[in-house]
Amino acid sequence: MEHVTEGSWESLPVPLHPRVLGALRELGFPYMTPVQSAAIPLFLRNKDVAAEAVTGSGKTLAFVIPILEILLRREEKLKRGQVGAIIITPTRELAVQIDEVLAHFTKPFPQFSQILWIGGRNPGEDVSRFKEHGGNIIVATPGRLEDMFRRKAEGLDLASCVRSLDVLVLDEADRLLDMGFEASINTILELLPKQRRTGLFSATQTQEVESLLRAGLRNPVRVSVKEKGAAASSTQKTPSRLENHYMVCKADEKFNQLVHFLRNHKQEKHLVFFSTCACVEYYGKALEALVKGVEVMCIHGKMKFKRNKIFMGFRQLQSGVLVCTDVMARGIDIPEVNWVLQYDPPSSASAFVHRCGRTARIGHGGSALVFLLPMEEAYVNFLAINQKCPLQEMQPQKHTADLLPKLRALALADRAVFEKGMRAFVSFVQAYAKHECSLIFRLKDLDFAALARGFALLKMPRMPELRGQQFPDFVPVDVNTDTIPFRDKIREKQRQKLLEQRNEKTDSEGRRRFVKNKAWSKQKAKREKKKMNEKRKREEGSELDDEDTEELLKDTRLLRKFRKGRITEEELEKGLLTSARGPVRTEGLGVSDAEGDG
Repeated sequence: MEHVTEGSWESLPVPLHPRVLGALRELGFPYMTPVQSAAIPLFLRNKDVAAEAVTGSGKTLAFVIPILEILLRREEKLKRGQVGAIIITPTRELAVQIDEVLAHFTKPFPQFSQILWIGGRNPGEDVSRFKEHGGNIIVATPGRLEDMFRRKAEGLDLASCVRSLDVLVLDEADRLLDMGFEASINTILELLPKQRRTGLFSATQTQEVESLLRAGLRNPVRVSVKEKGAAASSTQKTPSRLENHYMVCKADEKFNQLVHFLRNHKQEKHLVFFSTCACVEYYGKALEALVKGVEVMCIHGKMKFKRNKIFMGFRQLQSGVLVCTDVMARGIDIPEVNWVLQYDPPSSASAFVHRCGRTARIGHGGSALVFLLPMEEAYVNFLAINQKCPLQEMQPQKHTADLLPKLRALALADRAVFEKGMRAFVSFVQAYAKHECSLIFRLKDLDFAALARGFALLKMPRMPELRGQQFPDFVPVDVNTDTIPFRDKIREKQRQKLLEQRNEKTDSEGRRRFVKNKAWSKQKAKREKKKMNEKRKREEGSELDDEDTEELLKDTRLLRKFRKGRITEEELEKGLLTSARGPVRTEGLGVSDAEGDG
C-alpha cells in the first residue's frame, strides 16, 4: 500500500487527546491524509469548514476527530439528554459506517453516548433508546432526523435537546441535495442554534452546495484537496492509484462478458452497478444462478429493512459480488474492493466518479471497468474532459460462453424471473431516456432488438417508447407466457386463484375486461385521465339552466306529495304532463305509468 500522508497526528498545531491518538494507532492510521491535516486544525480553531476532496481521501476522520476534541474541551460537560454534535449523511449505509468509525473513538470516553437514526427502523424504538441512553452525538439521515423533531407528543423534545449543540456536519453534501433532501436540511437548520461549528464535506462543489454554504455556514474556510503530482495539474477527480478501464461491446454480448469476467476473478471483491432497482433484482438473480462458487448479494434503494443486514454482511466477506444501484456510490467504505464494474453507465458524469471511488481508497490500489455500447464510445472523451478522468480500453474476451439461452430457460421455468426481466428492460429504457448526457446516450439510437436479446427476454414488452416499431431481429419464444408458472408454489396458487376470479368476472359480465399483456408504463396516468373524462361527462350531463332547475324541483315536489298521500295519482299525472319539461321518469317511486307524450 502506498501512503499519501501529510505528517503524523502528533505534528498537528493543536494537540489531540492521548486516548484519541491511541484509537488512531489501534485503527492503523499513523499518518494524516491531506484533507485531515487541512480540516482538523481549522475545526479546532472554531472555524466553519467547507471541504472538497476526492472520494476515498479520509474525510470521515476529518470531522469525527474534531467533534470529539471540541466536546472534550467543553467547559460544561454534556448531560445524558443533551446533544453536542449531529452528523447528517444521505444514505443509511453511510450513516451505519460513520457510526462504526465514531464508536471506535467514543469507546475510551464512556461519558459520551452516541445514537444512530436511520430509515428502516422503528421510530418509536429510536425515541425510547434516546430517552433511556441519551445521544450526545447523533448520526442520522435527514428524513429520520426531521421526523424526530416532531416526536414531542411521545416525550422527545429534540428542539430543547439541541440547544447545547456545538458541531453540525453535513457529509456528502452534494448528494444530500441531489437526493431531494434540501427541504429537510433547511427545516433542520432552522431548529438548530446559530452559535455552532459547521462542517460541510463533499467530493464535488455544485451550485446547490454553494447555496447551502451561504445558508448554513458563517464565513467558512474552504479546503480543496487535489491529487498530488501529475494529477494535481489536471485536477483529476478520481484517486491516482485507481486504474480506470472501459470495454466496448454490443448489447447482446455485455452479459456474457460480465459473467466471464466474474468467473475469472472469483477470489476478488466486486461491486457491480446497474442503473435501476429492477435491473439489480433481475441481474442479481441471474448472476446468482450462473456464477457458481461466489457469494452474490443485491442492494438497492427500494429495500426497506434488509439493506443494513446485506451491507454489513458484504463488508465482512473476503470475496464476493455486490449487485447495486447508486445507493452504494457515495461515501461507502467497503474494505478491499478490487473491482468496480459499471454494467450501465450512470445517469451523470459526477456519479461515475463516485462509483469508481468505492475502490482505491486511502492509498490502496484498485480498478474500475465500465461497459459501453459502440454508440456510447464518445463517453470516454467526455469523461476525460468533463471529469478529468482518463480511461484505458480493455478488449472484450473472445469465445465467451453464450449464457443467454440459460437465462431464457430460467425465465421459462419460473415466472418470477420472467417478470423481473420484463420490468428490468422497461426500467432501463425509461432511465436511459433521462440520461444527463443525452447527446451521447440517445434513446432513438438504441438497438432495442439487441437490447432485448441481452436481457434474455421471451417477448418484447408493450410500452410507449416502442409503440409503432417493428423488431425483425428479435425472435420471441413460441410459448404462451400466461402459462409460465411461479416456482414458488404459494405464489403460483395465488396467481391461479386470481385467474379464476378474473375468468368468473369475465363470464358474468359477458365481456372480457382483462387486457392481456397490457403496457406497464403510464397506467396510472391513463387511469387518472379516464377518471377525469368520466367526471367531466357527469358534470356536463348534470348542467341545467335556471328554467330547467325550477321545473325539476316542481316535479320532485309533486312526486313527494303523491308518496305521502296528499294528492291522487290522477292529480300527479296531470301535474307532470303540464310541466314545461314534459314527462319525467318515475320508476321506483310507486307510480304505475306516468309517462306521456308531453
